[in-house]
Amino acid sequence: MLDKNGIAKRIAKEVKDGYYVNLGIGIPTLVANFVQDDINVEFQSENGVLGMGPFPFEGEEDADIINAGKQTITTLPGASFFDSATSFAMIRGKHIDLTILGAMEVSENGDIANWKIPGKMVKGMGGAMDLVASAEHIIVAMMHTNKAGESKLLKQCTLPLTGVACVKKIVTNMAVLEIVDKGFKLLERAPGVSVEAIKKATSGKLIVEGFIPEMEI
Repeated sequence: MLDKNGIAKRIAKEVKDGYYVNLGIGIPTLVANFVQDDINVEFQSENGVLGMGPFPFEGEEDADIINAGKQTITTLPGASFFDSATSFAMIRGKHIDLTILGAMEVSENGDIANWKIPGKMVKGMGGAMDLVASAEHIIVAMMHTNKAGESKLLKQCTLPLTGVACVKKIVTNMAVLEIVDKGFKLLERAPGVSVEAIKKATSGKLIVEGFIPEMEI
């Protein structure tokens, strides 16, 4: 199975030249480390940064330059900083080509739950609801199962929803899946992971058609 960097590396292949991309908290923040050098991409963070680069090397961090997850980041030449109102005007105005988010659950019709576990203290919902309501293309980066081994790809989400029928594609430590009308369509499997193992780890309807290739990362 893939680790978090492996998931991010596979998702980086979905990033195209000229894209404006929002990176959510968690695994998505790693994607900037793996984008091809020969394409031009602008990474946006909802706290007011456009032009994020890879994470800084140890000893080169600047505590004043952070992403929405309060991690220190680097910026590329031409990067800009602005207030949250401007940042969310970009998001709500549909100026972001691709949004990459983490999730606790995704349903077979593309619902996403990623902001709250009932009974647990949270600081707020953050910008995820704006992102899923406004983005044309949403990819979820997540582990296929939780710590108890239970599927996070479900027929219906059990946690409070962030957005409804908005997820297009999911990359997990086991597979790449696309949301289609009938469920989770299996596109690729992680190196060494069998289709049977993916079936067992998926509670929602899994669609397997023909030969399923291994991911190239």
